[in-house]
Amino acid sequence: MIYKHDPASIKGFLEDTSNLKTGHTPGVFFPETVDELSGLLKDASEKHRRFTIAGNGTGTTGGRIPLGDYVISMQKLDRIGEPVPLAPDKACLTVQAGVLLETIQKKAEQNGWFYPPDPTEKLCFIGSTIANNSSGARSFKYGPTRNHISRILVVLPQGDLLDLSRGDCIADKEGVFRLTLPLAGNIAFRRPGYRMPETSKHNAGYFSEEGMDLVDLFIGSEGTLGIIAEADLMLIPLPAALIASLVYFRNLDDLFKFVFLLRHSASTITPRAIEFFDKNSLGFLSQKYPRIPRDSEGAVFFELETIPETEESDLDRLFGEMESCDAMTDDSWIALDRAEQERLREFRHALPLLVNDWLSRQHESKISTDMAVPESAFRELFDFYRSSCEQHGFVYIIFGHIGNAHVHLNILPRNRDEFLRAKSLYREFVRKALELGGTLSAEHGIGKLKAEYLAGMYHESGIREMIRIKKSLDPFLVLNIGNIIPPAYLETDNQ
Repeated sequence: MIYKHDPASIKGFLEDTSNLKTGHTPGVFFPETVDELSGLLKDASEKHRRFTIAGNGTGTTGGRIPLGDYVISMQKLDRIGEPVPLAPDKACLTVQAGVLLETIQKKAEQNGWFYPPDPTEKLCFIGSTIANNSSGARSFKYGPTRNHISRILVVLPQGDLLDLSRGDCIADKEGVFRLTLPLAGNIAFRRPGYRMPETSKHNAGYFSEEGMDLVDLFIGSEGTLGIIAEADLMLIPLPAALIASLVYFRNLDDLFKFVFLLRHSASTITPRAIEFFDKNSLGFLSQKYPRIPRDSEGAVFFELETIPETEESDLDRLFGEMESCDAMTDDSWIALDRAEQERLREFRHALPLLVNDWLSRQHESKISTDMAVPESAFRELFDFYRSSCEQHGFVYIIFGHIGNAHVHLNILPRNRDEFLRAKSLYREFVRKALELGGTLSAEHGIGKLKAEYLAGMYHESGIREMIRIKKSLDPFLVLNIGNIIPPAYLETDNQ
C-alpha cells in the first residue's frame, strides 16, 4: 500500500471545485486492492483513525476534502472489464471505483453499447458518481446513476465486504434491513421514514421508499455508510441516430411553451435532454459565439434519439413545434452529424469556462444553486430567482436542466459586499424551493457545504434517522465525517 504525507503529495487532496479552503490531513493512503482497502478500515478503530474518501476532485460540495482525517484515494482501483451481453437490449460492465467515467463511456461505445449517465465532468471516478447518485442532461430520459447499477461491492466501515446485487437485500414490511457480517456481526436498521420530494431529480440525504433495495441506500450516501469499491453497470444499445438542436426565443413565455411540448411529447420518441440558457448566459457565450442573436431572451438545447427511418419525420414534427411557439427558427442550430453535434456540445460546455474566466478577475467566488422543484412549481421558482437578482443588481446567469425543473442560478459577485449579500440570498432560495415542495440538491449532493441546510428539508427528526442508520453501519464514526450529516448532530446524538 502506498502512503504519502509530504506537503506536495497532500496538497492536491485538499481541494475540489467547491472552493472550500479549510482542508488538512496527516496523510493519504492509496490502496491498490480491495483487500488493502478493507484492511485500512479493519484497523481504523484500534488506531483511532478516521477517513475521508477521495474521488478525482471534480465535486462541487467539498465532499472529498478532509477536515483533519486521513484520506483514502481511490485512484489505484481502476480495473475495467469488457461489456458482457445479457440480452439483445442490455449488457453489463464491471468496473472498479477509480475508473474514469470518460473511459467507461468510450469502452461502451466502442463495443456498440451506451452508458446513459452523463455528469458534465467526464473525468470523475465512477465510484464517486455512484456514491453521489450523479445525474446530468440525459437524466430527463434515463434518470440518475441509480437506475443503471445492478450490483455494488461495498467495503463497510468495520472492514466487511458486502457484495450486493439488486434483490439480495430488501427492506421488510416494517422497513427494516437485516445483515449478518463476519466482522460487524448481526445488524438491523430501519430505512428513513421521511418522504422524498416529488421532483424528477433529487440528491439530498439518504434515499428511502417502501420495499427499497439496500443497493439504493448506499447509492447517494456520499461514502458515509461504506466505500463502493466495485460495481456492475447496465448498458443499453448505442442509439442509432441523434438530433441535437439549440433553439432561440424572443420571449420566455414562448420558450416555456416549447419546453412543455418537449416534455409532454405525444410521440413515442421523447428527448433525452432538455437544457436552458437565459439571456445572460447567452451574453457570456456570445464572446466566443458572435452569431448568437442579440434579441434572444433565451435558448433551449435538446437531444432526441431517433432512427434513420424516422429521422426526417421527427425533424418535421420538431420544426412544427418550433413554429407553433414562435421560435427563432432561422437563427437556430440543428446538428445531425457527429462532428456538428460535437461542436454543439462544446458550445454547451463553454459557459462554465467563460464564467470562471470572468470570476478570476473579480477575486470572489460564485454563489450557485442546485435546487429542483415539481414541474408545476418551476416557473414560480424561476421568476423568484430572476426578480431577486434584479432587485439586488447582481450579475447572474441561469442555465441547466429545465426538462427536470432544475436549473442552476449562478450569482457572480463583483466584490465582497455582493458576495455576502448573495450568500444571504441563497438561504432565501433554499427556503423558497423547500416551500414549493422541492429538494435542496438535485444533482450535486450535500457534501460539507450544504449539510447545515439539510435540517430545513428533513427537520431534526429526519437528521436523527440518518444518524441512526449511520451509527448502525459505522458505530465508530470512521467514514466521511462532515458529509451529509452536520458533525454537531453526530456529537450530540445519544442514540
